[in-house]
Amino acid sequence: MPQVHLVIPADVPVAAASLVRAFHDDPMLAYMFPNARTRERALLRFFKLQLRQTYMKRGLAYTTEECRSTALWMPPCSGPPPIRDAVAQLPMLLVLGRRAGAALRLVQIVESRRPKTPHYYLGGLGTDPLWQGRGLATAVMAPVLDICDREGRAAYLESSTESNVAFYSHRGFEVTGEVTVPEAALRLWLMWREPSRPTL
Repeated sequence: MPQVHLVIPADVPVAAASLVRAFHDDPMLAYMFPNARTRERALLRFFKLQLRQTYMKRGLAYTTEECRSTALWMPPCSGPPPIRDAVAQLPMLLVLGRRAGAALRLVQIVESRRPKTPHYYLGGLGTDPLWQGRGLATAVMAPVLDICDREGRAAYLESSTESNVAFYSHRGFEVTGEVTVPEAALRLWLMWREPSRPTL
């Protein structure tokens, strides 16, 4: 099993760059950052802000060796949802520019479907494309899924890529609904995972 550790400040540049490569064509982020020529630079600033201002302060950011895969989690009752929290920050508004209003509307639609039951929220999971298919994503998710099982807590995520639904299903998540945003040509799969019960 690959070694996993909490993200530290020195990891941020490498982890953010790896997440940019992982999410460059993600439909939701492509909607928020539609200009392909500037998307890489904007996403780098986006993930650095997410890591430093949200997940390293109030959440749980786990990564693998050389930050090849990173999982971004928020624990139950941790304050405003991380995307809204990030988008509302002045630096993030500057990153989004003219897309800030559209991004906020999209976030509001997604949040309206988020379960009220306390849960661990997987706000992002990305593996550098060169390292996909080697078990890194499974390893980087494991620490928080183990916490969920020990604490008897559920986990929740939204996937904007249909091909990832099977990956999450194999790790105990089930599709509980969908969100479609016609003007964005965007479809999100809402997935919920009940904690595993120890075998007696």
